[in-house]
Amino acid sequence: MMRFPTLASAFLILLLLSNSDNGSINLVRFVSGQSEKELLLELRNNLTYDSSVSTKLVHWNESLDFCRWAGVKCDANSHVSTLDLSGESISAGINDGSSLFKLSHLQSLSLAHNSFDSIELPPQFGQLTELRYLNLSNSGFSGQIPLSFSYLTRLVVLDLSTTIYPSSLVVENPDLGRLIRNFTRLTELHLDAVNISANGNEWCSAVSSSLPNLRVLSLSNAYLTGPFDSSLLKLRSLSVIRLDENTFSSPFPDFFADFPNLEVLTMSSCDLSGVVPSKLFRIKSLQSIDLDNNRDLEGSLPEFPVNGSLQKLVISFTIFSGNVSESIGNLRMLSNVDLRSSNFSGPIPSTIKNLNHLVYLDLSQNKFSGSVPSFAFLKNLEVLNLHGNRLTGKIPDSHLKGLGNLDFLDLSGNLIEGEVPASLFSLPLLKVVYLSNNRFSGSIEVSKNTPSPLEALELSHNNLEGSIPRIFFELQNLSSLSLASNKFNGSLELTDFGKLTNLVSLDLSYNNLYLRVKEEVALSALFPRLGTLKLASCNLQKLPNLRNQSSLMMLDLSDNQLEGGIPNWIWQVGDDGFLFRFLNLSHNRFSHLQQPYKIRGLDLIDLHSNVLAGEIPTPPPSIVSVDFSSNNFSKPLPPDIGNILKRAMFFSVADNIIIGNIPPSFCNASSLQILNLSNNSFHGRIPSCLLEKSLTVLNLRRNNLEGEIPDTFPIGCLLETLDLSLNVLRGKAPKSLTRCSELQVLNLGNNQINDTFPCWLETLSKLRVLSLRFNLFHGSISCLGERNAWPNLQIINLASNNINGVIPADMFRFLQVLAADEDSKLDHLHFYLSVTGIYYQDSVTVTLKGQEMELQKILTIFTSVDFSDNRLHDLIPSSIGDAKSLYFLNLSRNALSGHIPSSIGNLSKLESLDLSFNTLDGKIPEQLAELTFLSFLNLSYNHLTGRIPQGSQLQTFPESSFIGNDGLCGFPLNRTCDERGTTAALPQGEEEREEEENAEREIYVSAALGFVVGVVFIFGPLLFCKRWRRCYNRIVCRFIKLVLPQQEYHNQLDNEDW
Repeated sequence: MMRFPTLASAFLILLLLSNSDNGSINLVRFVSGQSEKELLLELRNNLTYDSSVSTKLVHWNESLDFCRWAGVKCDANSHVSTLDLSGESISAGINDGSSLFKLSHLQSLSLAHNSFDSIELPPQFGQLTELRYLNLSNSGFSGQIPLSFSYLTRLVVLDLSTTIYPSSLVVENPDLGRLIRNFTRLTELHLDAVNISANGNEWCSAVSSSLPNLRVLSLSNAYLTGPFDSSLLKLRSLSVIRLDENTFSSPFPDFFADFPNLEVLTMSSCDLSGVVPSKLFRIKSLQSIDLDNNRDLEGSLPEFPVNGSLQKLVISFTIFSGNVSESIGNLRMLSNVDLRSSNFSGPIPSTIKNLNHLVYLDLSQNKFSGSVPSFAFLKNLEVLNLHGNRLTGKIPDSHLKGLGNLDFLDLSGNLIEGEVPASLFSLPLLKVVYLSNNRFSGSIEVSKNTPSPLEALELSHNNLEGSIPRIFFELQNLSSLSLASNKFNGSLELTDFGKLTNLVSLDLSYNNLYLRVKEEVALSALFPRLGTLKLASCNLQKLPNLRNQSSLMMLDLSDNQLEGGIPNWIWQVGDDGFLFRFLNLSHNRFSHLQQPYKIRGLDLIDLHSNVLAGEIPTPPPSIVSVDFSSNNFSKPLPPDIGNILKRAMFFSVADNIIIGNIPPSFCNASSLQILNLSNNSFHGRIPSCLLEKSLTVLNLRRNNLEGEIPDTFPIGCLLETLDLSLNVLRGKAPKSLTRCSELQVLNLGNNQINDTFPCWLETLSKLRVLSLRFNLFHGSISCLGERNAWPNLQIINLASNNINGVIPADMFRFLQVLAADEDSKLDHLHFYLSVTGIYYQDSVTVTLKGQEMELQKILTIFTSVDFSDNRLHDLIPSSIGDAKSLYFLNLSRNALSGHIPSSIGNLSKLESLDLSFNTLDGKIPEQLAELTFLSFLNLSYNHLTGRIPQGSQLQTFPESSFIGNDGLCGFPLNRTCDERGTTAALPQGEEEREEEENAEREIYVSAALGFVVGVVFIFGPLLFCKRWRRCYNRIVCRFIKLVLPQQEYHNQLDNEDW
């Protein structure tokens, strides 16, 4: 019985010898009857991976000790303790029965950066109870994280994070608390993009109660919500907090500033609000803070401590405000500063020059002011972005000299003046320079032609002048050059840029250049990569030769002197038209399109303001924006035009002479937002389906449209502007307009609409302009005096209707825009299509200062009330004095009575006032004379009495402003006032003179009847009327004095008794 163990021992010795390496004897590791080597080989054989990518598995050599295999490490007892198969492109092969889970001595396992193709996490991971380090990040596992993971009680680091969004890993059942409850040794928890879906109390409590030794908490994009629980403060060792891209929707947790060892805090895009305590930035250990893209997050930067540890400071896209202290220079380790798109103001601190490690500085889109400081000492700086501030002054050449690592510079959108620093063209690594939208002036002087690596140079919208610098023609790496909207002058040819063979974008628009074109030179040979060419207002008289320009996508030749036909080859540029997306030939003298032609591929075509006639060109199905306005197109629109415009968002043929009906096919243009058919000769009815579309702007103004306005506006109507004015529309105003809650401009003027005043429009809270002028509206306007109605109405024009009743007593008080004490932010009513860059601008016809005019731009501060030519009666309400923001008021041609309210003197912004042709009585209030902005006044044809207030603004108005008021006196009327301020009787001598003047007029009138009527009618009055005879003789006397200059004749004539 004892022989069997002996035989087994002998067999074991032979087996050990057979596995010896170089004569030495290694103990073979067995696990459940298999060696660990066999387990590893079995693991490899079962894995699916790409051997061309693998750097570990492909090198596992069976003849070598497996402890020396790539990715494998063993402990002191030669057990596999570490297995790193990260980045091996493994896609399958780990399942419940995998040999991996038999490696019971594993302490460190990494399967990171593989692609297990949504394989669910095997619960057998929980068998590896010796694990201290488990990294399955970006490995492609999916499903619920098994409860068995909680058995890994020795874990120090757990990383199940992923950068793939959305993640397919879930912590639901078990929840986070049950999963991590046994991880008392854990120092790092990485569950980024794992769907935890827990509120603040849940996840904060779970972490703080289970992980007392935690140093790194990384739960970015883990579907966490707020509010934060201060129990997290138990984690006194916490040094790294990463919670980016969770929707906490709660105030910033103040207690985060109380973590004594905090080194990294990243909470970007977390919908945080409230105020960040400034002491957070003073934590000595803090190295990196990122609060980017929390749009409601407030705060300010403190006085920074000396020798702070901060290396990265990112507070972009917040509402942080205040100055940046000069103490920022104390942060000598700072390498990345990003404060863009916040509300910082004041000067850029000069101590920024002390930040020798600074690599990235972005202060763009703030309110920084003052001059640009010197950056010459920042030798490591690669990115400098100061775009969109209020920086002024000049930039000395020395401020940027020596920035040997600078790669990107953006100073655009400021108020910087002076010359462009010449040193920019000698920096050895500078590739991108944006200086547009400043006040740079003068010519650009570069002393030596040093090779420059510049790839993009943007100088548009400045005051640069002189010839285009020669160095620009030598920048052989340049791919983008924009010199638009400057004062560059001189004559040049596109061939002058011939060395810029890498050019992708060229913009020379709006200078004083005379660009000559050689039609025989094909630009495709010079610029084979050219994708954008903008030559607007370059005095072009010939089209550049763009045939075979296969990469061209955008062409702007607007505002030139091009005429004749648009060549048919232009539609074939850009890979036979398929790449060609943008064409602007507006403001030229093109008269026709060369036949045959086929437009294809374009997204935007702009031919407005030419002299094109006949039928409009048929746009391609790809079109997004079409502008054929201001031409001579006359033929009816194609019946199927709407079927072609499936993708179109903007379509305008305004200001042509197009006839015919509006094609109902427009209703099939499902993406259309702006439709402008105004100022044509369309007739017939408005297609009802057109109002049922999701249009934003519909302008059918000044046509011959008839019938009723269809009452078919849909629920959810998106209209912001509706202009149907100057047609012959009848019937009633459609009540379904109340569904258009976004409506800002409604113009139904100059039609034949017969309806009561549409009080139901008061529900449209965004309505700014209401014009119903020259219609047949009737009834009262009492609803204009209701509280909280019409909150944004700034222009209301009801002129020339049949409105009756009284002006509501509280109207001027309750129309909020009129009663506002301060002007709103200066802007104008418009609609901007960001996708196309199309800018539609609203307009409206008003009567201003007695003249009818069209406002091409409606400023948001412009306010006007016009109730003229109606049947309003009774008093002008005293609440008119509350309309402190009113600019124009016209109540003329009504039946208003009573006094002019003295409160009208409160209208300090009033520029035009017309109360003529009413029955107003009493005196002109003295307060009216205090309106210093008043430039038009008409009080004529009322029953006003008394003296016109003297020594004031009222003295600047003509007599016509006051005539027709028999009781008025004083300048500018030729009627004096007595001591009581009433009309005085004329003295006798003055009465005689007035009689003589009247007689003189009668003489001239009678003479004008002609000599044919003659002697009887002329001499008869002279013989029989003494008054006529005396006046006649005085006229003769004046004539004699002219022809007989001797003084004695004068005296004699004066002594005669005429």
